Amino acid sequence: MPRKPRYILPGCPQHVIIRGVNRESIFFYDADYRYFLTRLYEAIEKYQCALHAYVLMTNHVHLLMTPEDNHGIAKSIQNLGRYYVQHFNQSYGRTGTLWEGRYKSTPVDTEQYLLICYRYIELNPVRANMTDNPANYPWSSFRHNATGQKNNLVTAHDRYLALGNNEIERQQAYRDLFETEIEEQKLKEIRAASNLEWVLGSDQFKQKIEQRLKRRTAPLTRGGDRKSSSYKSRCLINRY
Repeated sequence: MPRKPRYILPGCPQHVIIRGVNRESIFFYDADYRYFLTRLYEAIEKYQCALHAYVLMTNHVHLLMTPEDNHGIAKSIQNLGRYYVQHFNQSYGRTGTLWEGRYKSTPVDTEQYLLICYRYIELNPVRANMTDNPANYPWSSFRHNATGQKNNLVTAHDRYLALGNNEIERQQAYRDLFETEIEEQKLKEIRAASNLEWVLGSDQFKQKIEQRLKRRTAPLTRGGDRKSSSYKSRCLINRY
């Protein structure tokens, strides 16, 4: 089965996931996390991608990033992977690939889903029972976004900047978002879109991308596209 082509959308945030092969660990020590972040910074600087939120888990990584051009994300991840796999294999006496296939990427609706995606990413350690507070986890963007701890990796998205008139207001408003849990339905939508690499957003957002790229942005409902004329014709024939 051929790979589904990616949605290439300069200026549109994307939720990117990189997983270790067979769900195995891709970080063992603090030095691994630091090396990964160093190479990530170099890659996004070189290929002009803005990183808004991230978390490094033991066997996978989540990134929320906006590319400036059609190739920014792909080249950033390729560049990062080349250096990190070499580091990891040399450090632990292994050979071969480190990643479980190609990275996954999902365009994110800025208006309705972007800040939810921020939270989804930075709450990963909490959902994994690694900590009860995202501020206690050192390998994410939470401390920067929520408390102002300096992190040169992170670039604020306009949606984040709109949370307040200054840094203090924005950080407080951002922390307030974490006082309520993400709705279960929203979690399901994020996971489904991420795992299958469909678009995450409202119907209007999906429609806009479909018109722009001439592609579907979500799977067909069971039984086919129920809005299509061909499906309606088949239903009419089958009634008789």
